[in-house]
Amino acid sequence: MTSNTQKADENRSKRKKEVENEASENPQLSSLDKTDLAFSEGSQSPYKPEPLEKALNEMNKEIMNLLSKYAHILRQRAAMDASYIQELDGILKEARTIENHLKQKRESLKQRFTVIANTLQS
Repeated sequence: MTSNTQKADENRSKRKKEVENEASENPQLSSLDKTDLAFSEGSQSPYKPEPLEKALNEMNKEIMNLLSKYAHILRQRAAMDASYIQELDGILKEARTIENHLKQKRESLKQRFTVIANTLQS
């Protein structure tokens, strides 16, 4: 078991050296990668909980902001859908009114043709 711990420590130190070499070769190494390295080292790292809490709070605020915007968009779409439904209801009522009017006209014409046909037959 001790040898496993030693191997793990050796692997960590090798990885740390690799990352440090990469950092010296590539100065654009992000601070996130450095944070990951510090976090992976465990209790030996100079890790401070305040920056993590601050980052989490900022992320939480950003997520809440995005959710708020999303909810606002959904409310707008729901309102738009409701207005479309009202508009379609109005169109449907108008179509029914026109349909009834045309049915009455058809019945009126039927009656007139019947009267004309009866007078022509007599």
